[in-house]
Amino acid sequence: MLIGMIAFSQNKNARQTIEVDGVCMMCKERIEKAAIRTKGVKSAIWNVKTHELKLIFDERKTDIKTISKKLAAVGHDTKAVKATDEAYNSVNPCCKYRDEDVVKAHN
Repeated sequence: MLIGMIAFSQNKNARQTIEVDGVCMMCKERIEKAAIRTKGVKSAIWNVKTHELKLIFDERKTDIKTISKKLAAVGHDTKAVKATDEAYNSVNPCCKYRDEDVVKAHN
C-alpha cells in the first residue's frame, strides 16, 4: 500500500525553478543542454538576467539534486551543488561567473 502511495505522489510533469550561476548566452546554451540531457527532464529554460532555470521534469526519473549535479559537472553552481574547480575552469573565459570583472563586463 505504501509503495502505491509513493508512486502516485510522483509527478511526471513537475515544475520547479532553481538558481544557476552564469553570465552569458554561452552559459545559457551550456546550462540548458546539460539539464535537458538529464534523463527525465522535458524542458529547461535559463534566464540570463535572473539566473533562474525553469524546469519541467518527470519526478519518477530524476530530481533537483541529480539535475544540479549535471549542471555542476559542466561548470555551473547551483544552491544545492557547487561545480568543482576543474569543471568551472573548463568553461570559456567569458563565462567565469565567479570573477567579478567578468560579471561587470556582462552588465
